[in-house]
Amino acid sequence: MRGVALFLSVLLCATCHSALSLIDGYLENGNFEEGPKPSEIRGTEVIGRYAIPKWEISGFVEYIKSGQKQGDMLLVVPEGAYAVRLGNEASIKQRIKVTKGLYYSITFSAARTCAQEERLNISVAPDSGVLPIQTVYSSNGWDSYAWAFQADYEQIELVLHNPGVEEDPACGPLIDSIAIRTLYPPRATNKNLLKNAGFEEGPYVFPNASWGVLIPPNIEDDHSPLPGWMVESLKAVKYIDSNHFSVPEGKRAVELVAGKESAIAQVARTIPGKTYVLSFSVGDASNSCEGSMIVEAFAGRDTVKVPYESKGKGGFKRAVLKFVAVSTRTRVMFLSTYYTMRSDDFSSLCGPVLDDVKLLSLKNPRQ
Repeated sequence: MRGVALFLSVLLCATCHSALSLIDGYLENGNFEEGPKPSEIRGTEVIGRYAIPKWEISGFVEYIKSGQKQGDMLLVVPEGAYAVRLGNEASIKQRIKVTKGLYYSITFSAARTCAQEERLNISVAPDSGVLPIQTVYSSNGWDSYAWAFQADYEQIELVLHNPGVEEDPACGPLIDSIAIRTLYPPRATNKNLLKNAGFEEGPYVFPNASWGVLIPPNIEDDHSPLPGWMVESLKAVKYIDSNHFSVPEGKRAVELVAGKESAIAQVARTIPGKTYVLSFSVGDASNSCEGSMIVEAFAGRDTVKVPYESKGKGGFKRAVLKFVAVSTRTRVMFLSTYYTMRSDDFSSLCGPVLDDVKLLSLKNPRQ
């Protein structure tokens, strides 16, 4: 009897853990493998607001099968067999139960088709953001993006909207694989004045996607999918994991994929006149990103350039910048000096990996 009670207790705990972690992962029908009924589709156009299970659509939305052709262009789907395409002013939305007050990150995969300046408007009221997707970072044409929000209600409505107005309404972006992850923003401590300095807290990474997740440009600290950090640049930075890439420390890191247009920053509390030590790891992701790389680190008025000769097979080195704070807040920023392309396809943007960043006062120099 005691054994049965113990078994039930363990089972109940496992069930509770499953229920609590259920929010992290794909949304319901997040990869669009459940499609419309034959009567709810005309060619590729979806007919009916609720024709795609678990989603509500508006405007010209297409249901695309992998391998489908549009003129001379072959449409590829990154996961599974199906995706959706959003035409002019079209949108898809889903209601999701969340915990009010918590932060969440949305990860989704997108590919541009025939429009020149494709953008996506992603929103969870009252927050919204316009993500540029005209720059293609991977050779297969698909990239995964992250966007974050704070839940103001117990149920939110996630909307992905194509604000484009093209002559051909079918020239909108393809969307696939939409997931959510709860974010728990870490705090600075006396062991490290920077928050989330190892990049362990961040957006959901698709287990079957080997191209990482892009943190879009102009992302502010308040609602960053990479808590604590801002992307202060015209291009994105890439969030990578140890399951698909070489990472200097822990399970996650950041790849600076667009030269000086790919910068990441954080503001730390400092004491004017006090000496601080900024240390960090620079390496490569073992993704055939070869050649001479330089990471530039800035702390207030001071800077250091860290060269790294990459063979594209993994590895890293430590670097240090010592500086004297001149104000109560010091901006720490990292960027890559050069643009680099992967040697295995000469079309995928890549760059040096940044990880394990530490900021300490000189009186506490332990690394």
